[in-house]
Amino acid sequence: MADPRHPRKFSEEFKRQIVQLYDNGKSAGDIGREYDLSHSTVHRWTKAIHENGSTRAEDNRTPEQSGILELERENKQPRMEVEVLKTAALTFARK
Repeated sequence: MADPRHPRKFSEEFKRQIVQLYDNGKSAGDIGREYDLSHSTVHRWTKAIHENGSTRAEDNRTPEQSGILELERENKQPRMEVEVLKTAALTFARK
Protein backbone atom coordinates (compact mmCIF):
# COMPACT_ATOMS: atom_id res chain seq x y z
CA MET A 1 0.00 0.00 0.00
CA ALA A 2 1.01 3.61 -0.48
CA ASP A 3 2.59 5.85 2.10
CA PRO A 4 -0.25 7.70 3.90
CA ARG A 5 1.88 10.84 4.06
CA HIS A 6 2.09 10.87 0.27
CA PRO A 7 -1.27 9.68 -1.04
CA ARG A 8 -1.50 8.57 -4.63
CA LYS A 9 -3.65 10.49 -7.08
CA PHE A 10 -5.91 8.69 -9.52
CA SER A 11 -7.63 10.15 -12.54
CA GLU A 12 -11.40 10.09 -12.84
CA GLU A 13 -10.99 7.85 -15.90
CA PHE A 14 -8.98 5.29 -13.90
CA LYS A 15 -11.60 5.28 -11.14
CA ARG A 16 -14.34 4.71 -13.69
CA GLN A 17 -12.39 1.78 -15.16
CA ILE A 18 -12.06 0.22 -11.70
CA VAL A 19 -15.80 0.66 -11.09
CA GLN A 20 -16.51 -0.90 -14.50
CA LEU A 21 -14.42 -3.95 -13.52
CA TYR A 22 -16.37 -4.22 -10.27
CA ASP A 23 -19.71 -3.83 -12.05
CA ASN A 24 -18.71 -6.57 -14.49
CA GLY A 25 -18.38 -9.04 -11.63
CA LYS A 26 -14.77 -8.84 -10.51
CA SER A 27 -14.53 -8.79 -6.70
CA ALA A 28 -13.25 -5.75 -4.82
CA GLY A 29 -10.56 -7.94 -3.26
CA ASP A 30 -9.29 -9.14 -6.64
CA ILE A 31 -9.27 -5.61 -8.02
CA GLY A 32 -7.48 -4.38 -4.91
CA ARG A 33 -4.75 -6.98 -5.18
CA GLU A 34 -4.27 -6.41 -8.90
CA TYR A 35 -4.12 -2.59 -8.71
CA ASP A 36 -2.76 -2.19 -5.16
CA LEU A 37 -5.97 -0.62 -3.84
CA SER A 38 -7.94 -1.35 -0.71
CA HIS A 39 -11.33 -2.99 -1.16
CA SER A 40 -12.87 -0.04 0.71
CA THR A 41 -11.49 2.33 -1.93
CA VAL A 42 -13.13 0.27 -4.67
CA HIS A 43 -16.44 0.30 -2.78
CA ARG A 44 -16.20 4.06 -2.10
CA TRP A 45 -15.54 4.87 -5.76
CA THR A 46 -18.34 2.54 -6.84
CA LYS A 47 -20.82 4.12 -4.46
CA ALA A 48 -19.83 7.67 -5.47
CA ILE A 49 -20.12 6.97 -9.20
CA HIS A 50 -23.43 5.13 -8.88
CA GLU A 51 -25.01 7.74 -6.60
CA ASN A 52 -23.57 10.95 -8.02
CA GLY A 53 -21.96 10.11 -11.34
CA SER A 54 -18.54 11.27 -10.18
CA THR A 55 -15.90 10.59 -7.54
CA ARG A 56 -14.80 14.22 -7.37
CA ALA A 57 -15.94 15.90 -4.15
CA GLU A 58 -16.54 19.19 -5.98
CA ASP A 59 -19.04 17.50 -8.28
CA ASN A 60 -20.94 15.91 -5.41
CA ARG A 61 -21.48 18.96 -3.19
CA THR A 62 -24.79 20.68 -2.78
CA PRO A 63 -24.89 24.42 -3.50
CA GLU A 64 -25.18 25.03 0.25
CA GLN A 65 -22.05 22.98 0.96
CA SER A 66 -20.14 24.83 -1.76
CA GLY A 67 -21.25 28.17 -0.31
CA ILE A 68 -20.12 27.20 3.18
CA LEU A 69 -16.70 26.12 1.91
CA GLU A 70 -16.30 29.41 0.03
CA LEU A 71 -17.20 31.43 3.12
CA GLU A 72 -14.74 29.41 5.21
CA ARG A 73 -11.98 30.18 2.68
CA GLU A 74 -12.86 33.88 2.78
CA ASN A 75 -12.78 33.91 6.61
CA LYS A 76 -9.42 32.18 6.85
CA GLN A 77 -7.33 35.21 5.84
CA PRO A 78 -8.90 37.71 8.30
CA ARG A 79 -8.60 35.14 11.11
CA MET A 80 -4.89 34.74 10.43
CA GLU A 81 -4.45 38.51 10.35
CA VAL A 82 -6.20 38.85 13.72
CA GLU A 83 -3.91 36.21 15.25
CA VAL A 84 -0.81 38.03 13.95
CA LEU A 85 -2.09 41.32 15.35
CA LYS A 86 -2.79 39.72 18.73
CA THR A 87 0.73 38.36 18.85
CA ALA A 88 2.19 41.71 17.80
CA ALA A 89 0.11 43.55 20.42
CA LEU A 90 1.40 41.24 23.16
CA THR A 91 4.98 41.69 21.96
CA PHE A 92 4.74 45.49 21.90
CA ALA A 93 2.94 45.60 25.26
CA ARG A 94 5.92 43.89 26.93
CA LYS A 95 8.34 46.57 25.75
